[in-house]
Amino acid sequence: MAKKEAKTDFWVYGLLTEADIELEPQGSSIKEINDALKTASKAGSGKVGFPEFVGLVKDFLLIIENKADVAKHVKRTKGDTISTAVKDVKDCAVNGALFYGKHLAKNTSYNKIIAFGISGDQKQHYISPIFIDETEYYRELPDVESFISFNEENIEEYYTREILEEETDYDKELHEILKDAAELHEDLRNYGNLKDIDKPLVVSGILLALRESEYKNFSTDDLIGDDTVSTDGDKIFKAIASNLKRSNVRPDVKRDKILSQFAIIKDTQILNEINTTLGKTPLKHFTEFLNHRIYRSIRYTSSSEDYLGRFYGEFMSYSGGDGQTLGIVLTPKHITDLFCELLDIQPDDIVFDPCAGTAGFLIAAMHHMIAKADTEEQKKDIRQKQLHGLELQPYMFTIATTNMILRGDGKSNLVNHNFLKESPSKIQLNGATVGMMNPPYSQGSKKNPDLYEIAFTEHLLDSLTEGGRAVVIVPQSSMTGKSSEEKAIKGNILKKHTLEGVITLNSDTFYGVGTLPCIAIFTANEPHPKGKECRFIDFRDDGYKINPHIGLVETEQAKDRKQHLLDVWFDRIEAATNFCVKTSIEKDDEWLHSFYYFNDMMPTEREFEAVITDFLAFEYLMIVKNRPYLFEGLSWHDVTQNEIEDLVEKDWEEFFLKSIFKEVQRGKRLKKDNQVPGKMPYISSTSLNNGVDNFIGNNTGVRIFSNCLTVANSGSVGSSFYHPYSFVASDHVTHLTNNEFSKYIYLFIAALTNRLSEKYNFNREINDKRISREKIMLPVTEEGEPDFEYMEQYMMNLEYQKRKQYLGYVEG
Repeated sequence: MAKKEAKTDFWVYGLLTEADIELEPQGSSIKEINDALKTASKAGSGKVGFPEFVGLVKDFLLIIENKADVAKHVKRTKGDTISTAVKDVKDCAVNGALFYGKHLAKNTSYNKIIAFGISGDQKQHYISPIFIDETEYYRELPDVESFISFNEENIEEYYTREILEEETDYDKELHEILKDAAELHEDLRNYGNLKDIDKPLVVSGILLALRESEYKNFSTDDLIGDDTVSTDGDKIFKAIASNLKRSNVRPDVKRDKILSQFAIIKDTQILNEINTTLGKTPLKHFTEFLNHRIYRSIRYTSSSEDYLGRFYGEFMSYSGGDGQTLGIVLTPKHITDLFCELLDIQPDDIVFDPCAGTAGFLIAAMHHMIAKADTEEQKKDIRQKQLHGLELQPYMFTIATTNMILRGDGKSNLVNHNFLKESPSKIQLNGATVGMMNPPYSQGSKKNPDLYEIAFTEHLLDSLTEGGRAVVIVPQSSMTGKSSEEKAIKGNILKKHTLEGVITLNSDTFYGVGTLPCIAIFTANEPHPKGKECRFIDFRDDGYKINPHIGLVETEQAKDRKQHLLDVWFDRIEAATNFCVKTSIEKDDEWLHSFYYFNDMMPTEREFEAVITDFLAFEYLMIVKNRPYLFEGLSWHDVTQNEIEDLVEKDWEEFFLKSIFKEVQRGKRLKKDNQVPGKMPYISSTSLNNGVDNFIGNNTGVRIFSNCLTVANSGSVGSSFYHPYSFVASDHVTHLTNNEFSKYIYLFIAALTNRLSEKYNFNREINDKRISREKIMLPVTEEGEPDFEYMEQYMMNLEYQKRKQYLGYVEG
């Protein structure tokens, strides 16, 4: 055990080092802390006691208590509080951490204490922080994967967000930006009568004109609503033209194309007439608003935030659209930054985005590259020579160009062309070493296979230099190969390029769009090596959540989650398979974590208890509803309790479902209108009532099964139930039968097949091919075979205990 504890200590020390946090092991050089620890024995004897690590970060006292065994992570009371019993304090990490935290809160002057209970190792672990103040009040905080949120740079933000539950300065700034965007949208609609597509053009044009005010070539004071010589629109348009020249936008045809998009500013009459409510032209009102509220945030920011892109998204959302009709799905800032970090972008890279949109990726790349650049000359080259983009839509191209100008050049390499009509060999001459892309979504079909997202991906890879790195964000369906055309493209990609890995993202990443996205990372123009291990990561829990009034917002867990992702991606740490699966691939595979993953963690007693409890509750409900015939042949009087090994004492192995069950078959569709009232249960995809959706009398044109397990294919995907009675199975469930299994073996296995709900959802249902690949963990005999006798007795013991509990209650 001492060796395991040392291994855990070493791993925890590595996490602290990576986060740039210095804590001291087994004591403290700070006299006040060390004196307090002289009476901190966990036995309560008043003798010395030391946590594994202790120390200060700013004015926060951090304490770490760890155990090698995850089974000794925390012990709770019946009331679900952390137990303070001496044995539990000694044995369990969280209990010990809380003990030391409260002791130091009481015996030192520190009033902001964060104690961490840690158990396990690098691959399988729990890290649970607890906040304790000077009153010894404590609050359990969400588990973390690293200490990145607790270093000097981030701990104040963590404290504000997670402990005080208040907004940070960044949150407040974001709220102001969104508030301004909403107000501006209303004004553009009310005073300008503008279409959704025109709103961002007017905004970006005015922002370009405002740049000329820095050269005394434009002023909002000049906008006086004079329509006889030069309208306000004429003056703004002239300032835009001057700024495009000043920004060295070339060639002339490109500059003219951009200017033509801004013609709406001078040609729209309502914008140039004095509005009686405003007492000025709408254009002057918009210009003043943008100058005072927005322009300086964009012009003088050094972050990679795509403000103009954010405004575009806000305008679309407020007006009831988001560009989906054109396949436009704008990429959030945290994803554009993540792209740069996953590729470890360097200042000598040449970046290419063939579907530039509002230039979010190029802005993020420029920001990250310049941050790593050593000289001003290198920074100049990054801005002017190393950022390339294509954008098909003229108005989006105009916004992207404006965005790059406002953020410091880069505009000369943006081109208004159709990427798919460009020759990859011609694009390769740009020498792009990095490709980033968010292609149009849901445009491909059998008639237009070139518009599939995976086809865009192949075209991008063909356009990069040999060994170039590419990262794309696409719908998860692109990685499954739904159509034969998409499957063929996946095969072509592997012949010429290398898949490094795929990261499944938060389903709300594109909030309001209804797309389940993933990130795919490739190495270009190097054929995929046979047997190469790719990484498939489940990053759905990324630390971002939906705020109903704002949209997707960052929580304090986001930094920690991203750090963990990057550590796993770059092989700095090994992760459990529920986060990352490393495996070789085939072209016909679904390139997603959910395809390769199965839950290889040993199940807990709680999982089995939930199954037996639900089954007994259903049995009772049916009996009191006069349906005891469902359970004929079953007798609980024969249930006996026998002592057996605990779950943790058994060896466990993985088994395919198809190797355990003799028959695996889907039910058959039966429409609601065709269902005849009767006594036989109709099993569908509900997670309630043991899967029973109705009682029917149909006996022809249906599939009837009995004494078996069902798994929901859709709806409540993965929900598993045992049925001792005959029933009609809908096409939304698959039945699994082994005539040698008893009720208790079925119930035991149901707890494990329930885990399928972790990897499937309404957009990715269970089909025959997928279920044929599914595996579960089972306890085994010394010969390595499934220990069905153990399973049977284990569930029998649980049923015995539950029935005894119920009878005791009734008799009492």
